[in-house]
Parts: sequence; C-alpha cells; structure tokens
Amino acid sequence: MNTSGSEIKILTGNSNPELAEKIAKDLGVSLAKAKVCTFSDGEISVNIGETVRGTDVFVIQSTNSPVNNNLMELLIMIDALRRASAGRITAVIPYYGYARQDRKAKARDPITAKLVANLITAAGADRVLTMDLHAAQIQGYFDIPVDHLLGVPILADYFKKKNIEDLVVVSPDLGSVTRARNFANQLDAPIAIIDKRRPKANVSEVMNIIGDIKGKNVILVDDMIDTAGTITNAAYALKKFGAKEVYACCTHPVLSGPAIERIENSVIKELIVLDTIALPEEKKIDKIKIQSVSSIFASAINKIFSNESVSSLFN
Repeated sequence: MNTSGSEIKILTGNSNPELAEKIAKDLGVSLAKAKVCTFSDGEISVNIGETVRGTDVFVIQSTNSPVNNNLMELLIMIDALRRASAGRITAVIPYYGYARQDRKAKARDPITAKLVANLITAAGADRVLTMDLHAAQIQGYFDIPVDHLLGVPILADYFKKKNIEDLVVVSPDLGSVTRARNFANQLDAPIAIIDKRRPKANVSEVMNIIGDIKGKNVILVDDMIDTAGTITNAAYALKKFGAKEVYACCTHPVLSGPAIERIENSVIKELIVLDTIALPEEKKIDKIKIQSVSSIFASAINKIFSNESVSSLFN
C-alpha cells in the first residue's frame, strides 16, 4: 500500500485521453509513458514505458463505447501494473459501463455490473474512483474501497451563473427524484416530477407532471443520456404543459444511436454535459455545452494519494 512520500503516476487508456491530460495538468504531473494499442488480430497490447515499482498509480479509463475494448484495456493495464510491482493501483472510471445491468429485471438475466466489478478486482485494482454510478448500490459490488463522486455540484454551478428566473428542476422519471432534489437544493428551486405510464401494450406513454411548471423555466436532470428518447419526450411534454424554456443536463453523455438528431430537433434550449465520456467532433452540436470534471477528479486523486478523506468532495 501507498506510504505518503511515494510517487504518483497517472496513466490512461484510449477511452478519454483528453480528460486524463487535464487531470494530470491539474495535479502538476505529466502522464506516465504507456502505449495501449491492438495487434492485427484485435488483441490489446499494453506497454508501460517507465518504472512503477512502489508508486501510487491511477489508471484513468471510462468504459463507454466501444465498451468491451475500453474495459479490456483497463483490465490489462491493471494487470501489467500489478505484475510491475506498483505500490497501489486505483482504477479511475469516470463513466462505469454496464451499470444499467445492476439487478435481475426478469428470469435468467445476468448482473453484469457485478461481473465487471469482480473482473476489475481480480485484475488487481486496490481501489476504484468513479462518478455518478447509475445505481448507487454498485459500490457494494466491489470488495475494495470505492470513492463515488457526484456530478450534480458541477452542473448546478453552471446554472447558478446563468441566473435563470422562475426556475423549476424536473426529474424525468420517478427513479431520478433524489438526484433532482439534490440539484434543486443547490439552486434553491422547487422540483417537479414526470410520471409516465402505458395505458396498455403498444399504446404511447401518457405523461403527467407532478408539480407546477406552467410559465416556468425548467431544467431536466438525469445521470446519463443514451438514445435521448426519454429526455426529448419529457421536454416536449413540459412545453405542452406550459413550461417556458426547457434546459437539460446530465453527467454522462452516452449519446448513442439517434441521440444527436433527437436533441438537435427537440425543444431543449441547451443540454449541459460533463466530460466523463469524450464527445467526438460530430457530436459537438451548438445545443450541447461541456463542463469538465478534471478538477474534482484531481482533488480526489490528491486526497487518495495523501491518505486523506475523500468524503468532503462527495457533496
């Protein structure tokens, strides 16, 4: 285990090297030399170009698309570091893929979020640092320490600076109410909830709004946006029920399939996302504004390295 005074090393796979660069810069260190590429048959090759013996190593890698490649890169890097006698290995996973498979929703379902936790532990990670897990109980799937950062304060700061009047924070479904309430508390705003139901099979969802949004500016808040169906439909319903401007925000911009087209054509005025997942240029449309998580991850890494409590950063 780390003893204060040992060296800190930051490594990155290929999922989000821009974020890793920013975190290293915030910490005042350079990224450690590591090459992660593939052999011609698709197998992943990892080459760590400097000694890590006895050092405190942080591997920064989100497990977004291509999920399995990024996950294997992380596992192989951890294994390489363990075999090179690293002092302590922390897997820094800004976005934890497979998190939506966190329970058996129907018979014979896998619980892949737990399998991934087992794989990361078996590879040799000593601890995990992540942000806004889709289900908070995934922390308990690990038998090693997990530090779980929150994206809400960064998103709330963005909106505080905008000074929007008549603001209501909206949860897009009943499952996101706690997140919406935390967000609303930071903005000192009331909340509303979208309640969806299907009257019968193959009949479109009917949306009710619990709370007063008529004539108000609203912010939809969620942990992730994937195909953007839920958030764009919710935005449309809010407009229909009399909302003025509709803003949206999330921690993880998964934005797969038709997401960008849906957001572009939606009534959403602005979508604020964090850089836990690197957005390619073709997804950087005018409506999408990116805020960085680098400083909060750098602070957490610093505290872990110094053996200080990380809990002050959770709020």
